[in-house]
Amino acid sequence: QVQLVESGGGLVQAGGSLTLSCKVSVSGSVFHIDAVAWYRQGPGQQREIVAEITQRGTTIYTPSVKGRFTISKDYAANTMTLQMNNLKAEDTAVYFCNARITTGWGRTAAVDNYWGQGTQVTVSS
Repeated sequence: QVQLVESGGGLVQAGGSLTLSCKVSVSGSVFHIDAVAWYRQGPGQQREIVAEITQRGTTIYTPSVKGRFTISKDYAANTMTLQMNNLKAEDTAVYFCNARITTGWGRTAAVDNYWGQGTQVTVSS
């Protein structure tokens, strides 16, 4: 069973900072985290990708957060983090962590995308 548990959301004033964390846990199987990403979904909006670290280690940001947000990963600790600085009202959304994870190995290996439960970030102007 794969679980992604997020923490760190909350209410902050515009210009402030928040750090989101996501802990990956897998029971009953060896696993490897191939790639990680953060998404967000604002009120009445579709879910959009915010930042990702690809399997090759390339970091990509959506233009609206570039220079303000930093995504990082610690595969030894099975965690990913999104550091958000200079927050704006338009950053208000539910933020979701996402990971592509390989479970098992050899012929029984399986790859799938997994999601956290979401954490609310509210930026007051």
